[in-house]
Amino acid sequence: MRATRIVFCALFALGAACLSPAASSAQNAFTLSSTAFADGGLMPKVHECTSGGGQDPAKKNESPPLAWSGAPAAAKSYAVVMRDLDNAALIHWVIYDIPATTASLPQNVQHVYRPPVPAGSRQVYYRGSASLYGYQGPCSPSTVNTYEFVVHALDRPSLTGLNSGSSTRAAAQAITAASIGSARITGES
Repeated sequence: MRATRIVFCALFALGAACLSPAASSAQNAFTLSSTAFADGGLMPKVHECTSGGGQDPAKKNESPPLAWSGAPAAAKSYAVVMRDLDNAALIHWVIYDIPATTASLPQNVQHVYRPPVPAGSRQVYYRGSASLYGYQGPCSPSTVNTYEFVVHALDRPSLTGLNSGSSTRAAAQAITAASIGSARITGES
């Protein structure tokens, strides 16, 4: 009888631990991933910039596909910010006003202020070697740099203070101010 009671108590304690908020929140952690590369892995050349000279046909400056899950339930929209961590955290891409019903970005989001996919989203103009809206891929021909992609869950459906002339820095600040959670991955290039 005593052995049965000990086993019952042990099973009860195990079940309680499995149902605890900490255990369930670990299962619902906000995560970001890409089918193009593993976290910390090498980014394919198709995602590298085309503005660094050279004629490598594998370099196409296409944004990588990204997907997220476990976002805060209160998210009203999403934004993605990409930075070169080895180059003074230079911002390479900002896309925002991604609808809350969206949980992924396709490969090669169009280089326009308002891309058709995902509908309703907007991108910041990259004022650098490429001078274009949207994604500017890695451009480090002589070094391997680490690029960070961060998806932010935002507390509002739209960042109305931003427009087609907003800088990457202003957009990143507005996103950080509205963020209620984030997830990240890195890629090497």
